[in-house]
Amino acid sequence: MTEKISRFLAEKQPETPCLVIDLDVVAEAYQALRHYLPLARVFYAVKANPAPEIVKLLRGLGSSFDVASRGEIDLCFGQGVAADRISFGNTIKKERDIAYAFERGVRLFAFDSRAELEKLARQAPGARVFCRILVECEGAEWPLSRKFGCAPEMAVELLRAARAAGLDPYGISFHVGSQQTNLDQWNNAIGRAARMFSLLAEANIGLKMVNIGGGFPAHYRGDVQSVERYASAVMAAITRHFGNDLPEIIVEPGRSVVGDAGIIESEVVLISRKAQDEEKRWVYLDIGKFNGLAETMDESIKYRLTTPADGGPCGPTVIAGPTCDSADILYERTDYQLPLALKVGDKVKILSTGAYTSSYASVGFNGFAPLKTYCI
Repeated sequence: MTEKISRFLAEKQPETPCLVIDLDVVAEAYQALRHYLPLARVFYAVKANPAPEIVKLLRGLGSSFDVASRGEIDLCFGQGVAADRISFGNTIKKERDIAYAFERGVRLFAFDSRAELEKLARQAPGARVFCRILVECEGAEWPLSRKFGCAPEMAVELLRAARAAGLDPYGISFHVGSQQTNLDQWNNAIGRAARMFSLLAEANIGLKMVNIGGGFPAHYRGDVQSVERYASAVMAAITRHFGNDLPEIIVEPGRSVVGDAGIIESEVVLISRKAQDEEKRWVYLDIGKFNGLAETMDESIKYRLTTPADGGPCGPTVIAGPTCDSADILYERTDYQLPLALKVGDKVKILSTGAYTSSYASVGFNGFAPLKTYCI
């Protein structure tokens, strides 16, 4: 909670639930990443928080942008981002959206399959393309599935096919999982990428770029290491596997740039028990899985909470959202202890919620409005 957010909430008293983003914290996080990873080119993952104010701020600071859709491309253009600072990083694209991006000047595209490569060859001739590979995600609090990426052996063949199709086989990408807590995972993934560089060099294909994805953390309930430690681990791995012949490095942060900049203010709607003699209370907030807190699925991301009753006796609590859906339970297995003095109408602040909240909110499930965002 920054002083600026605290003052905004006190003075404006916005309707809850709402998300408040301190843009100064966004700028500080971006600049820290640039400081500790000076050799990397930063492509902010727009999906983490697509607020136009954030895109405009980061564009002014020199960031490039990783986009997943035509809508995010238009958002970036609307905030003055040049086409050469956009990477179409989604490996699942409609062919007409590839054509649209290429017509607007985008020249950097991701793929991980032959069918996607064929679409790129037809609609983005000569474009730079990079192939996403599968890597382990152990240690990530929000691990990524096998939906994205292909086996490294397959990627080698696809990049050979890219050159034959008239594209520029530019590099390799991977993602070790969001909120990754095991710094060794970058070493493993970079090692795989370096072996692919060597294999493709034997076919006279000189790859130029390694995209190390995201994975740098925000601060939730668990302890995480500093961005300096993450950057040191990444650069040590790149040096270990590439020696003095360093490739171009791209990093795609989202959570680490905007996560700690945001606070959700919510309201307690109901406090109840399921039996007369049950110790555990149920606390229902006016925000849940469907209007911003999707990452509580499987209780993966464990947010920190503050209440006006903090400091007094606490008891075990199930925390749930307001909708008429039984899946809308935020935390039931995780040990959350909330104050016994907490009452209906109290405001609960959910910390480090600047990433993957507003962009996950439904457009009106059960008639609840989308999560309102204020950038200050």
